[in-house]
Amino acid sequence: MDSSTTYFDYSDSPYPIRAGLVDVHKDYWQTLAKAGSWFTGAERIAIAAEVRNALQCTFCAQRKTALSPYALQGEHLKGDVLSDDVVDAVHRIVTDQSRITKNYVQSNVQKGFSEEQYVELVGVVVNVLSIDEFHRALGLPQESLPQPVAGDPDHYRPAHTEHDTAYVAMIPPEGAVGPESDLWPERTANVLRALSLVPDAVRSWMKIANEHYLSMEAMGNFTGPNGRSINRMQIELVAGRVSSINECFY
Repeated sequence: MDSSTTYFDYSDSPYPIRAGLVDVHKDYWQTLAKAGSWFTGAERIAIAAEVRNALQCTFCAQRKTALSPYALQGEHLKGDVLSDDVVDAVHRIVTDQSRITKNYVQSNVQKGFSEEQYVELVGVVVNVLSIDEFHRALGLPQESLPQPVAGDPDHYRPAHTEHDTAYVAMIPPEGAVGPESDLWPERTANVLRALSLVPDAVRSWMKIANEHYLSMEAMGNFTGPNGRSINRMQIELVAGRVSSINECFY
């Protein structure tokens, strides 16, 4: 990552931006630029670029309105770093996530696009899209993507995972132990386990979610949180409305 580049300078923002938001955005851009568990830094940045391409992709717009996502053949608006299957996964998650099926995920696995890669990809997509949408909501330009940092993926996989309610393997609710003991205390909800096949994806997502929404601790405070411009009821109203528009399963 180019140390001479200043990322997320909100000095020209029409609204004051909390320091915590600035910090997590900068921190994630540093994480994005480095090799993860299954993708290199260059590939992770290419995934981030595809998040942005998907929103401008004519084929995605046409496919979204089709009766079936398999009814049309076409070409995505895309770069030249990632395989077609990886690009398609990014674009589906951004533009047509409600029609992703277990068969789709498993068919990619059979073609060599592993569950672990898919989970890391989802982690990058949701974090980059969250930051980009934050900017769009405030009328701010998208942040330029960082330069990749050299390095190889570590191929780390948790020792204890299982296939149960998800399309991919996850750490069991009570299985966040050992190196994964920081992910959640004792048992937790499936929505928090969703990225647990790649523990660092959970860690990155939780840092951003804690600032954009609420920390796990703050969720138990039904009158707060302190330091926010809107109260808890207003936060939940906005979150519920956004989730409905995005066709969130939960």
